[in-house]
Amino acid sequence: MTGAAAAGAGARRVAILGGGPAGLAAAQAALAAGAEVTLLDEGGRLGGQYWRHHEQLTDRRLQHGWARFERLKGVLDRAEVHTGASVWSAEASDGVVRLRAVVGPADATSRTALEIEADAVVVATGAHDLALPVPGWTLPGVTTAGAAQALAKRDGVTVGRRTVVSGAGPFLLPVAQSLAIAGSEVVGVHEASRIGGLAAGWLPRPWQLAGKAGELVEYVGALARHRIPYRIGSGVVRVLGTDRVEGVVIAALDADWRPVPGSEREVACDSVALGHGFTPRLEVAIALGAAIEGDRRGRFVVVDDTQRTSVSGVYAAGEITGIGGADAALAEGAVAGFMAAGGSLDDDRMRGPLAVRRRMGAFAARLERAHGIRPGWTSWLADDTVICRCENVTRRTIADRADAPLRAMKLATRAGLGACQGRTCGRAVEAIVAEAGGSPEGFDRRPVLAPVRLGEVAALGRGSTVVDTEPARCDDAGTTVAAVDVQ
Repeated sequence: MTGAAAAGAGARRVAILGGGPAGLAAAQAALAAGAEVTLLDEGGRLGGQYWRHHEQLTDRRLQHGWARFERLKGVLDRAEVHTGASVWSAEASDGVVRLRAVVGPADATSRTALEIEADAVVVATGAHDLALPVPGWTLPGVTTAGAAQALAKRDGVTVGRRTVVSGAGPFLLPVAQSLAIAGSEVVGVHEASRIGGLAAGWLPRPWQLAGKAGELVEYVGALARHRIPYRIGSGVVRVLGTDRVEGVVIAALDADWRPVPGSEREVACDSVALGHGFTPRLEVAIALGAAIEGDRRGRFVVVDDTQRTSVSGVYAAGEITGIGGADAALAEGAVAGFMAAGGSLDDDRMRGPLAVRRRMGAFAARLERAHGIRPGWTSWLADDTVICRCENVTRRTIADRADAPLRAMKLATRAGLGACQGRTCGRAVEAIVAEAGGSPEGFDRRPVLAPVRLGEVAALGRGSTVVDTEPARCDDAGTTVAAVDVQ
């Protein structure tokens, strides 16, 4: 925890969930409006994925807008900040937002239990990067694109010496750049979408994307300097290896992402970074009762012009309202934080953020048109391909139960009930269920938002720290046993 609230008596209490671009911008704006601010972030350092870093690494070629990050972080001495904080319960009623969280590493023997009450909350929880399953993706050496970039940016290490980057979306470009700078030989970047889809998404009204031109030039230049080939309409459809990655099978993909017969070729590598877009982290917003719209191609929090959700006192900003990139997240965060603190859109301080938000408003729609997941991807799966990695559930097991109610299917197969709670496999499970004629709706709803120990629940209301807490285990009779000492 750093800083302390410094607002005057009667100031609105604003809680901010997330320390990435949207959350930091919200904190800055709320403080400027005179609010008492508490910010919680799951990461050990502020910045989110966009500004992920290590304090001892000074190579800023892996960072964009670093000066902006330092300015945003610089105002937080007037706020209460908790890093390493996991919110496991959130509710809004009677004009009060109530949050419950634990602070500390998940495997620590001592974590602090927090209860926070606020007049308003800004949910800026960001998104998970999404990797579609392929046969062999459980082999050591396969990571998500986001994980590969995080290792490069935070620790300056690579996932392998010879890496293939595959998936869809502009995020593949900075991932390849980060890996190359960190020392990996990037064998190729494979974009699943074909030229027609890319043109439909990016060519109309190009002036709206003027702010992104500089980034694109930088990434293209980086690929050229490192001699990294960029292939469109292709992707990894199988990972090869026995005990770890030894290579991949690359295939040309049609407009629906089905492999083109006869186009397969093998490429030697020792690591693979898969990234097919992003999935917004909606758990907290759903728990608070915020309206969600969309379909299995993507669901997002519904907000109005003030970034307020359907629930009074609950605001949302960043990727959970639409995948729009860092600039859009910064603008939305500033609006959300200012309005949560009781500000007005007519305030002169809102002119800049509102202008950026208008300009970037179409980015999410363009991204979906150009790089959105196409239904044919499931054709590269085999019956024995593992879909749910946590519980080792295959495609065939899920498809065979697709006609059952969703809850029954999950209980019968264990899909989505493992450590990640469906965050990794959820979209893939939904696609397989839908393909088999089932109904996938509601896969992301859960009452407890993060794993929490019984002792941490018991500590609520006592201002307590849970110490000497061992993970729950089963005794010889199969009964769950938890060792807890609350002080």
